[in-house]
Amino acid sequence: MKRNFGVLIADVIHSSRRGSLSALLAARLRGASAAHLRAGRIRVAYAITAGDEFQVVPASIGMIPELIFDLRRRMQPLGLRIGIGIGGIQGTIKEPVNRLVGEGFSRARRAIEDVKNGEVHRFPALTAFRTGRPAFDRVANLVYGLSDTLYLGVTPAQRRTIEAYIATGSVKCAARRLRLDKSTVSRNLKRGGYWQLAEAAATMREFFGAEWS
Repeated sequence: MKRNFGVLIADVIHSSRRGSLSALLAARLRGASAAHLRAGRIRVAYAITAGDEFQVVPASIGMIPELIFDLRRRMQPLGLRIGIGIGGIQGTIKEPVNRLVGEGFSRARRAIEDVKNGEVHRFPALTAFRTGRPAFDRVANLVYGLSDTLYLGVTPAQRRTIEAYIATGSVKCAARRLRLDKSTVSRNLKRGGYWQLAEAAATMREFFGAEWS
């Protein structure tokens, strides 16, 4: 039986408007590679494949939702379009990932092109899936399309609050770090859609794990 792998391809939105993009992107990816390798979320380090694009192979298909959620946070202030493909990969998975080929990569490439061309939904979306399973793709694309709608509406203040909450693990500690009152932190988390985004990521991890075990 053919073994399936996940492939993630991402690129930076409005990259032409950013000065010194290469240095910022490289720095963010070094941090993401170190954290995600340490946490067992990816098989090899992130590899830049073009000026504003990078790829990675997640440690498992079930890890993809958690990886997307954390990657969008770590790459700020860079906004990302993300294409996910699931399929076979030829040869041994080793660095650099941009030299690997296979069905998973071709599907991820088509998925990110769907995002760029606005072919995923009738509303703006940042994430798309191509897995060879149409029913699965419909569910995954819908959930992430709705999550992306929330994500696109998050303000800088709400992002700072979300980061502080994730870093400290409590509303009280986040309020202390940001020098805000707890009610403001709670309001920012709620209005920034944090609870919906976090629950969607957790639920989709279970869904992916069950569907691709």
